Amino acid sequence: MTPVFPMLTVLTMFYYMCLRRRARTAARGEMMNSHRTIVSNSRTSPLNAEVVQYAKEVVDFSSHYGGENSMSYTMWNLAGIPNVFPSSGDFTQTAVFRTYGTWWDQCPSASLPFKRTPPNFQSQDYVELTFEQQVYPTAVHILETYHPGAVIRILACSANPYSPSPPAEVRWESLWSERPTKVNASQARQFKPCIKQINFPTNLIRLEINSSILDYYTELDAVVLHGTKDKPVLSLKTSLIDMNDLEDDDKDKQDGCAVNSLNKKFSNAAIREGSNNGYFDQLPYELIQLILSHLTLPDLCRLAQTCRLLNQHCCDPLQYIHLNLQPYWAKLSDTSLEFLQARCTLVQWLNLSWTGNRGFISVAGFSRFLKICGSELVRLELSCSHFLNETCLEVISEMCPNLQELNLSSCDKLPPQAFNHIAKLCSLKRLVLYRTKIEIEDYDVIASMIGAKCKNLRTLDLWRCKNITENGIAELASGCPLLEELDLGWCPTLQSSTGCFTRLARQLPNLQKLFLTANRSVCDADIEELASNCTRLRQLDILGTRMVSPASLRKLLESCKDLSLLDVSFCSQIDNRAVLELSASFPKVFIKKSFTQ
Repeated sequence: MTPVFPMLTVLTMFYYMCLRRRARTAARGEMMNSHRTIVSNSRTSPLNAEVVQYAKEVVDFSSHYGGENSMSYTMWNLAGIPNVFPSSGDFTQTAVFRTYGTWWDQCPSASLPFKRTPPNFQSQDYVELTFEQQVYPTAVHILETYHPGAVIRILACSANPYSPSPPAEVRWESLWSERPTKVNASQARQFKPCIKQINFPTNLIRLEINSSILDYYTELDAVVLHGTKDKPVLSLKTSLIDMNDLEDDDKDKQDGCAVNSLNKKFSNAAIREGSNNGYFDQLPYELIQLILSHLTLPDLCRLAQTCRLLNQHCCDPLQYIHLNLQPYWAKLSDTSLEFLQARCTLVQWLNLSWTGNRGFISVAGFSRFLKICGSELVRLELSCSHFLNETCLEVISEMCPNLQELNLSSCDKLPPQAFNHIAKLCSLKRLVLYRTKIEIEDYDVIASMIGAKCKNLRTLDLWRCKNITENGIAELASGCPLLEELDLGWCPTLQSSTGCFTRLARQLPNLQKLFLTANRSVCDADIEELASNCTRLRQLDILGTRMVSPASLRKLLESCKDLSLLDVSFCSQIDNRAVLELSASFPKVFIKKSFTQ
């Protein structure tokens, strides 16, 4: 009979290791859920009184609903004391992101998702806020005034934006994270997540957002940072351990370590020798490749260190046809790109959105990477990549001859002349220039050129184009008859009295999405033209018009059988009773009407 004592010894050692790990986790300040068993009690002496401060300024963000020269619905409203809270509703003095729900993902312009995106990365937007004093955070309170529940992650940065000298090291630490969770009420709330403690002071906080399950735009009013000037002293109470917590607690840290491994090349001598790889030696090369294609990038980095066979498979350029580096924005650097170069010679889709800021990626490092890996690129995502300059766009235009999709949204530090290099990309089919400094004096000229040269154009977003007129719309409507998606939201120079919307309806029968947001001149005649000519319409936004009645909307809903989204917020003739009646008659249509308390 086999003695049980060695097994008991192994179990005892494992239990001891678990206790040690849990104690270290608590010492790092991990905030446990109620079912967890380590409780940390922060003791603050009078000499270490808590500091409470509102955000001083907004230093970076990915998108906002408002315009760049306005304060209405912009991220800049998050700075300072609350403007609205505790009131609930749709207020222009709050911070609002560009999208909500899944409506934009259902449009013809929606891009396909990247493969190998880790399931724990679900952030869609972000905003970064600075505070006057660096503190060790004890709490972060977020004042949400409309459709709360979009914040899914809160991070702190070790760098002080107000320091005159650049830091030797920049670290981002997650204070709290959670998967998107539906909040049933749309009323205001003060969101107080339980954050973990960190071992460095901070005055730079980042909120990451996912609005995919929200019924309407989320609105944020202010952010409050609580903290102490000195590092708090913890007293720990340790008891039994919930084994289910062992793997989940450090998931982000494990991925971070794996990404850090990109910063050092593996020595072949360190990889285990041996010809016996079990059943893997008997599998076809293609089958092993297929199996590994389901792994995330950190998992590939770990697996590459196990044996020569798997190292060969993990370094095969065919594993990197689609490369999504956005989830690792906090750690990706020049060294990471240099390590990936040999593996990415066949990359076709590359996502570097949010990466490289605060000196992590240099112009030279980005240029070296593209010179080796850019020849096969078809899609390049560079949203919020603030390291980009004119040299970078020149390198893209020279090294990526097959590029069809380029996203430069919120690259607001690019000078206007840099965009001249985009003209060299002859294969381009999709170009996103949202929140860039491209200078266009006359949008009618641009619309005329699009109408003359882009006969097969399917989607066009002219959101907040200040000076496009009925002349430009006429050129678009006649020259681009295949348009399926057109966003003319917040274009104040368009007037229904000129017949521009009637012309659109009659000449663009394939329209599936039409946004006429905040155009007060849209009237019943325009809606009836849409009902008669655009029967494939799926999404219509007429927020803010005073001239549309419930009767014309009923005609539209009866004619457009595929309509799924109708936004009538702030339409003075469409009251709540009319919305309820239309919703009852057409239950498959989501009719949106915001309110102000």
